[in-house]
Amino acid sequence: MRLTVIAGGGVAVLAFLIYVMARMSSPPMEMLYGGLELADANAIVTKLQADKVPYELRRDGTEVWVPADRKLDLRVKMAEQQLPSSGTINAGYELFDKGDMLGSTSFIQNINLLRAMEGELARTIRSIDGVKSARVHLVLPKREAFSHDTQEASASIVLKMDPGHHLNKGQVLAIQHLVATAVPKLDPNRISIVDDHGTLLARGTDDAQSMAETANDERLSMENRLQRTIEDLLERSVGPDHVRAEVSVEMDYNRVSTTQETYDPDSKVVRSEVTTEENQNTTDAENSSVSVQQNLPDAGGNNAGAKSQSHQSRTQTTDNYEISKTVKNQIKEMGTVQRITAAVLVDGTYGPAVPGQKTLPFHPRSQKDLDQLTALVRTAIGYDPKRGDQVEVTCLPFAGNDIPAPDGSENKLFGMDRDLVEKVGSNLGLSVVAILFLLLVLRPLVSRAVESMAEGPAGADGRRLLADHGITPPLLAAAGAPPVPAPGLLAEELDTVDELIDIDKVEGRVKASSLRKIGEIVEKHPEEALSIIRAWMYSDA
Repeated sequence: MRLTVIAGGGVAVLAFLIYVMARMSSPPMEMLYGGLELADANAIVTKLQADKVPYELRRDGTEVWVPADRKLDLRVKMAEQQLPSSGTINAGYELFDKGDMLGSTSFIQNINLLRAMEGELARTIRSIDGVKSARVHLVLPKREAFSHDTQEASASIVLKMDPGHHLNKGQVLAIQHLVATAVPKLDPNRISIVDDHGTLLARGTDDAQSMAETANDERLSMENRLQRTIEDLLERSVGPDHVRAEVSVEMDYNRVSTTQETYDPDSKVVRSEVTTEENQNTTDAENSSVSVQQNLPDAGGNNAGAKSQSHQSRTQTTDNYEISKTVKNQIKEMGTVQRITAAVLVDGTYGPAVPGQKTLPFHPRSQKDLDQLTALVRTAIGYDPKRGDQVEVTCLPFAGNDIPAPDGSENKLFGMDRDLVEKVGSNLGLSVVAILFLLLVLRPLVSRAVESMAEGPAGADGRRLLADHGITPPLLAAAGAPPVPAPGLLAEELDTVDELIDIDKVEGRVKASSLRKIGEIVEKHPEEALSIIRAWMYSDA
């Protein structure tokens, strides 16, 4: 039993030391991939086992950890194998690489073409940052023969995002136009996009509600842009996380068309001028009687009566003038800014720390500083007093900023990094436990087993004779007596026994059972004990 205990203890200590050394020499592990599907995790583990790479599976197999010095190399190798595939393999135009496509029908060819287009688009969308996987469904109606009515093409996209990633409006529009330009006769407004949580990112219709949502998104985009502009501008002066801005924009989405025609009475130009002249001569005789002689051809020369003559002349001028005219056609598009209001909250300064107080004293900014900040905000947002724009800048303390910044002492231990000290301390603690186990447990067990095996065989009466072995009783040896050779005992055996029972070897641990054995030996063998005492007396003399 003692040999079994000794062997078991030795094996346990050896295993413990091997564990400590392996832990101290093993390289640190880092996550290769996280959030994996079970199919992807299985494929990755199979590849790691084939390459004999140590790995660990954590979080129910959704994370694979590998040595930190090989993480980047393994990611490149996994990318060559198209791993991870996120549980979905998007087949692209490699569908047409098969050799058995010659005997396929046109229907199968059209289906494979549709699948290839969907797979290629899904791969392209997956390359966008934050998109974990994508599925694309295309509806490409075929025009029937002798039919004038055609159905428009449409598409639907389902996106699975990485944890903590979301697509903004601009990225959603980019995906819509990406798919629309890759598919013939596909309008971007006919593409609907949904994420893995069932949230509708793009409606894919042109109804009134969609237009209203577009107008609302445009207003929110403008408010966010002005808000970021204000915060980025003021943070250069007051510091990061010390300014907060909220902007409200009122916009007019009515489309107005105006036609205006204006005449200027003070501005005229001669366009045309017409002049007419008339001349008329009239002669009358005094004798008003009428005779045949007066009507003869030569009657004029023979008429001796008096005559009267008249002359009339008339001139008429007509001028045509053109008055200047201005015609203006004005179309007012939707989305005109009517009013901008901005509220800006600015933090003050803190410190120095006051003994006995857990928070730093707050010092508000001066009115001069606030006026300068207000002028900057007005310039940044395009302030127009005619529209009724308003800007308000207020200095108030920010919650949490009055707490003194940590000096890093909570992460320090004895002036060193806490993690390093804890790691070294744990390794030293394990080493000390192993050493104490060797000294206090295993070594006494070995010493007792050796002592038991060195006592020799028992006599006929079941007792071991002291005279046959020449062993100095432990009690007497404790008193400092040298070993006395007994009859028939060799010198080298005596030295071996003396070395085994040396009080320095057992470190002074003499138990009560040994004392009882010594007393029994002295009582049963008084003559031998007397001879040993006499030998001590002579040696002292």
